[in-house]
Amino acid sequence: MSAPTTPADLVILGGGSGGYAAALRASELGMSVVLIEKDKVGGTCLHRGCIPTKALLHTAEVADNAREGEQFGVKSTLSGIDMDGVNAYKDGVISKNFKGLQGLIKSRGVTTVTGEGRLVSPTAVEVDGTRYEGKHVLLATGSYARSLPGIEIDGTKVITSDHALALDRVPTSAIILGGGVIGCEFASAWKSFGVDVTIVEGLPHLVPLEDESSSKLLERAFRRRKIDFSLGSRVARVETTADGVKVSLENGKEFEAELVLVAVGRGPVSQGLGYEEAGVAMERGYVLVDEYMQTNVPTISAVGDLVPTLQLAHVGFGEGILVAERLAGLPVVPLDYAGVPRVTYSEPEVASVGLTEAQAKERYGELEIATYDLAGNGRAAILKTAGAVKLIRTANGGPVVGVHMVGSRVGDLIAEAQLIYNWEALPEEVAQLIHPHPTLSEALGEAALVLAGKPLHAHS
Repeated sequence: MSAPTTPADLVILGGGSGGYAAALRASELGMSVVLIEKDKVGGTCLHRGCIPTKALLHTAEVADNAREGEQFGVKSTLSGIDMDGVNAYKDGVISKNFKGLQGLIKSRGVTTVTGEGRLVSPTAVEVDGTRYEGKHVLLATGSYARSLPGIEIDGTKVITSDHALALDRVPTSAIILGGGVIGCEFASAWKSFGVDVTIVEGLPHLVPLEDESSSKLLERAFRRRKIDFSLGSRVARVETTADGVKVSLENGKEFEAELVLVAVGRGPVSQGLGYEEAGVAMERGYVLVDEYMQTNVPTISAVGDLVPTLQLAHVGFGEGILVAERLAGLPVVPLDYAGVPRVTYSEPEVASVGLTEAQAKERYGELEIATYDLAGNGRAAILKTAGAVKLIRTANGGPVVGVHMVGSRVGDLIAEAQLIYNWEALPEEVAQLIHPHPTLSEALGEAALVLAGKPLHAHS
């Protein structure tokens, strides 16, 4: 007996950032949509990623403010971190966002199905014996926290970011395997909580995908904060001990701590979901797509962490919207992934858009570069933050092709930076814009003034 069938214009497997963005936009455009999610809509970002980690980092900032109040003339002390209170605050933020998202999806007329879905044909997904048949299927099953070969995640002494977000205590010490965004954010938050932290990164720098100058500034700041890190050597083995965990590196170094956080990136959730059987082209677990997020199967698209593009929630939003609009017959423009803003929400923050200096040199050859040190910025002095804003332009009066920033709250400057890059602005044009004083945003303006040949609060 065949499974009962529910028809729709678009069937979406996965209710994370990419899936629900596509569902909302498709329903706006008049399509009937079925959104299938095995857990909760919002996915990793809302429940185990962006939102809860940033809540932890805000708690960390409050802890630092209490500890360092005397620097600002406030007699405050930090008596401790109440993890029950921290988790209640974090979970409250998640809950509020989750309820809002559920209401939004319902108001748009999207049919949500809770359960584990499996692709059973190029146009159908089956969940618990019911078949959802669509004119088109969108795969958006997201990602999971990766481990390394030979390292067993036990959820107690050797943990992933999922476990770290549910910790009911502040560990005395931690080793973090991976110095990318996730590793640096947890290192920053835990250090503020009083944890003795060591990062192990196999590549030569922290946040290795960022411009090397930004990596070096973050490393300098982490040294000042007494966050230890070991660079350029990979992990040989991880062993649990009576007191915790021992990590041995290939270069012979050894570290011991109460727990190990494995933060070596995220892998696509694609195994056993019927993708290969339906003929979908894949590589290393990722679903392969063209610039319009179309797979090799005409009736199937894929978005988000499942495809080999930037693993960012806002990339998922953009890709999901693109698919919905393409299916509705609207003219669509492929995403320029270099033009997507990237932020590491550590203290200090690292933010960028466009090309790194190495990438720009490879593409364009000669460059003009201006670096404005935050030491010259009044707001940075008030906040007691250090860092810099770096602008990269092509030679002979070309546009800005990269913006790189390090400092407290520089993530809030990335919106203007992405306009500068994506609108191919000339530094001379940016230099004409008057930035409010005293703000960190002036640093962007000052860097543009340097490139325009008329520096104000910077040495020429």
